[in-house]
Amino acid sequence: MFVHVPSRRREKRAWWTAVLVLACVVMFFWEMSVPEAARTAWLYQFGTVPSRLLQTLASASPGAIGVELARLLSGIFVHVDFPHLLGNMVFVLIFGLSAERLMGARRFLALYLLCGAMANICGALVYQASGAVIVGSSGAVSAIVGAYITLFPNARLGLVIPLGLFMEWVRMPASVLIGIWVLIQVLFALAGPASAVWPGPSIWPALSVVCCLR
Repeated sequence: MFVHVPSRRREKRAWWTAVLVLACVVMFFWEMSVPEAARTAWLYQFGTVPSRLLQTLASASPGAIGVELARLLSGIFVHVDFPHLLGNMVFVLIFGLSAERLMGARRFLALYLLCGAMANICGALVYQASGAVIVGSSGAVSAIVGAYITLFPNARLGLVIPLGLFMEWVRMPASVLIGIWVLIQVLFALAGPASAVWPGPSIWPALSVVCCLR
């Protein structure tokens, strides 16, 4: 005979996932409040510019290096336009909530920030002479995706897909949605910094997380 005994242990809440999404949304509306003519300058102020980063590191000026290191982090919360923001935040919510509950708040936050910054460094090393600014949380999101597929390898996701005037509830393997994400990031990486603002390469944080957690 089995008796259920109520437990005082509460389910972990994914606070940092919500906080990170909120921070990105707030930064986006702050960006939109800047006059359009000054918006690119605003992005350069918070994002990572490969040529600027490497020149600053070569100068060995502690103050300037500190500013550039801070930009590696601040650029994670900056997005070019609404589709860029929406695409990243949807994946943060889908995969971040479950990953944070299992990993814990501190490990999840460290994963998000460190892998986001390392993805920006990766972009700077690949395109060292580029004057384009790298912004966006794609690198951090890729790390979360990598953590999720490692922690929940057989997970299935329920998605609501609009079909004309009706909404269809569909369950699919998480790997299918992750495959779509990887394809998008590969296309961004192949496109390279063709414009003044570039989301940058971000696949490798996901791969590194998969290797480490396994």
